[in-house]
Amino acid sequence: MLRVLAVDDEAPLLAELLHMLRADGRIEQADGAEGAMEALRHIDQVAKEGDHLDAVFLDIHMPGLDGLELARLLTRFSTPPLVVFVTAYEDFAVQAFELKAVDYVLKPIRAARLAEAVRRVAERVRAERLDPVPAGPAAPAQPAGAHPVTQEPPDEVIPVELGGLTRFVRLADVHYAQACGDYARLHTGQETHLIRASLGQLEERWRAAGFVRVHRSHLVSLRFVDELRLDTGQLSVRVGAQVLPVSRRHARELRDLLVRQARPDRQPPR
Repeated sequence: MLRVLAVDDEAPLLAELLHMLRADGRIEQADGAEGAMEALRHIDQVAKEGDHLDAVFLDIHMPGLDGLELARLLTRFSTPPLVVFVTAYEDFAVQAFELKAVDYVLKPIRAARLAEAVRRVAERVRAERLDPVPAGPAAPAQPAGAHPVTQEPPDEVIPVELGGLTRFVRLADVHYAQACGDYARLHTGQETHLIRASLGQLEERWRAAGFVRVHRSHLVSLRFVDELRLDTGQLSVRVGAQVLPVSRRHARELRDLLVRQARPDRQPPR
């Protein structure tokens, strides 16, 4: 059973969030705080009682100390609570990724979406209780159907034609694929290879290997995403030396995947 804290400076929204959290059978106790300073006092009081919080469900836009600043403070605690951002703004997913948030829930809050965030918290807490030895940040739990980027992709071999010869390219070496009409160009670091397949076909075929569509012209392996960038409202990803645009249509899925499934052995962009 979980003990959590909800933080939002708008009382009606805080009350709604608390109502939804308290209705979840996995949560034993859910308290509220109308701002970051009140949240810090509450966390301190819980510690004095010899208890601890499992997670903080945290708004971002708040007067004084905002949610991102509070989350940074929490990372300095000896046993920091997990953080789930609950916000009306999409633009802070990059910072949430940097802070290793468990989830990033957009307002207006849907009950099913919040329940999924609670599930991730519960699985993280359960894993940490089973293995309390600190070994770096734990990877967020994978939801059903998600791209398993914490695993190595299947060892698929792709035949490609080159000057009358057939070469074989391992899927594990493909950084991203680029649409070229009825063909797709595979980029593997220093080399490129043209194969007869549409990007849509590859998207379905390689979904389980951690590939995600980021643009109508690009399919990217999340294993090779080095940076997630937000510049004047345009989201992009850096894969090696290449910076690829992320379309608005695919932005939310990409940000959600990176926030939830950031690899524990890869440092987020600074």
